[in-house]
Amino acid sequence: MKDQERVVPIANVSRIMKKSLPPNAKISKEAKETVQECVSEFISFVTGEASDKCQREKRKTINGDDLLWAMTTLGFQNYVDPLKDYLTTYRDTSSPIHDKTKIATANPSFLQGFTSDAGGVVIEFATSSWC
Repeated sequence: MKDQERVVPIANVSRIMKKSLPPNAKISKEAKETVQECVSEFISFVTGEASDKCQREKRKTINGDDLLWAMTTLGFQNYVDPLKDYLTTYRDTSSPIHDKTKIATANPSFLQGFTSDAGGVVIEFATSSWC
């Protein structure tokens, strides 16, 4: 798999960064690329841990609960409660025909649009099908 296939699109990163800044603020290309790399690595890190759990349990699909477990295991427990709330809301509003809380191992798109202000740091997950 090529490196560019394993990163969150730079346009998504730029859009999220711009939402957090005043309208006239500028963001350097280097800053966007740095955040892109960090966000992509974070998603891979959490997804990899969840994937390992699923493999041990002989399952092929990672779900939202697996990602929450992985985040707790990896020390990101400050984000778990807001994510649980988001996941509950998402499940409540999702079509029962398509179980959208399940995701393929390489496509953690259930986090799309989530914002957390846990621990004084704002993190917004707005991924797309980037894998």
